[in-house]
Amino acid sequence: MNLKPETHRQIDEVIPHYPVKRSAVLPLLHLIQEDAGYLSNEAIEWVAQKLELQPINVYEVVTFYPMFRQQPIGRRHVKVCRTLSCALLGGYKTCAAFEEAFHTHRGEVSPDGEVTIEFVECLASCGTAPVVMIDDELHEKVDVAKAGELVKQIKAEAAARR
Repeated sequence: MNLKPETHRQIDEVIPHYPVKRSAVLPLLHLIQEDAGYLSNEAIEWVAQKLELQPINVYEVVTFYPMFRQQPIGRRHVKVCRTLSCALLGGYKTCAAFEEAFHTHRGEVSPDGEVTIEFVECLASCGTAPVVMIDDELHEKVDVAKAGELVKQIKAEAAARR
């Protein structure tokens, strides 16, 4: 498995913390996804072998939890809350604004590879809806205008890297 040496070290440290190896599935999947960006079939099979499980046992976990991704995503991950408070206060319009600005649809990678936009369930900030999480940063009260500001920021950061 092509992971950073630090990730391999963390994996080797995590496993002994569990009385049954199988219990380390979630932490290992999180570490691998953090390093690789998603969980490939190779990663699923590697975790199964590492924990002495059948690949289907790991695949069941990967497909059950929505935080795990089986496909690569864009460099930036835009997650728009779609639960009741956010939906009522414009979350769907906010999401549409991101899709239009990046010329992509939810769940897809933008043509420039920069962004993936997704609807997610509750980001736990109902009082400041609609909320958007970009990578690990929470943005509150994101209406269409504020979405436009965030889009400009993301595009400027992308241009600066080029």
